[in-house]
Amino acid sequence: MNSKDLAKYLEATDSISKPWLLVQLRLKKLQERRSTLPPDVYMSELADLHKDLMNLGEWWHGIEEEAFGGP
Repeated sequence: MNSKDLAKYLEATDSISKPWLLVQLRLKKLQERRSTLPPDVYMSELADLHKDLMNLGEWWHGIEEEAFGGP
């Protein structure tokens, strides 16, 4: 799945407000641009993405059903 397909999926499933999926979209876009970026720029952008992912923390505690849905 490329970034355009992933973005369409996020829109179709009303998942645009799920931050962990937006990080996944950013990662996919970065992967697609990797061959055009200098290694230091790629690593810097990857580090920024990782930092943003880690900053999500455990925001979902107590709202697991609402955030992730149930079986």
